[in-house]
Amino acid sequence: MKTRIAGVAVLVAGSVITSGALATTALAATAPAKPSVAAVGGYVMNNGTGSSLYTKAADTRRSTGSTTKIMTAKVVLAQKNLNLDSKVTIQKAYSDYIVKNTASSARLIVGDKVTVRQLLYGLMLPSGCDAAYALADKFGSGSTRSARVKSFIGKMNKSATDMGLKNTHFDSFDGIGKGANYSTPRDLTKIASSAMKSSTFRSVVKTKSTKQKVTTKSGGYRNMSWSNTNSLLGTYSGTIGVKTGSGPEAGYCLVFAATRSGKTVIGTVLKSSSVSARTSDAKKLMDYGFKK
Repeated sequence: MKTRIAGVAVLVAGSVITSGALATTALAATAPAKPSVAAVGGYVMNNGTGSSLYTKAADTRRSTGSTTKIMTAKVVLAQKNLNLDSKVTIQKAYSDYIVKNTASSARLIVGDKVTVRQLLYGLMLPSGCDAAYALADKFGSGSTRSARVKSFIGKMNKSATDMGLKNTHFDSFDGIGKGANYSTPRDLTKIASSAMKSSTFRSVVKTKSTKQKVTTKSGGYRNMSWSNTNSLLGTYSGTIGVKTGSGPEAGYCLVFAATRSGKTVIGTVLKSSSVSARTSDAKKLMDYGFKK
């Protein structure tokens, strides 16, 4: 057995291994294996540094389903002089929209007065398209509901443009698009990361369930109970959000985030094969992200 440390070679049992090869071998032994996921697109980044940790068709445009509502909330929370306690009267148009589209609902009652903060919970936990409609109607500009909704969607697109996102476009306030509602795993992750800078957004998306007291048309009160569709909350240690989505074209989507030992990983899977698969995909990708 002959060893020469000062030189570049080490002779062990008749084999010569260069120091570079040793380093590569050691690195390969410690590097985590890239996970296999059911989703057709995925992306994970270190939320603190913005560095990419995992990519799979990360820049391919796809339908996003209700993960669109992350931008809906972001636009609302970016409004100047926002009063989260201001009340919005629930209109029949919102419930009619739910029925027409067989859409996910916060079960808002026509005539009830619901605060903006409560609408954000109704938007992000049960994925209420009625709550999304109410927020778009409230924060868009124009003399008609249709004009206000169009204006609000314009704000969503302006926000994406301002962020430099070239593969994102919205034609709806909730993800029930008309053929031009799309984003990518990378872009959606960046939108979520930006939204998470808001303490209100963080508080909402980490909530597993909530009971909210709203004012009825007659001036009384009723309790609304909402549960979060994100099953990672309570099942994956450190989960802090973010939002599920699904649809005929979108498949099963999930934007996710978790913090462990001071490190936050955030990411997206698009078009997974089932509810359970998107959850499994997210767990695999967060495990991988934390090891990187």
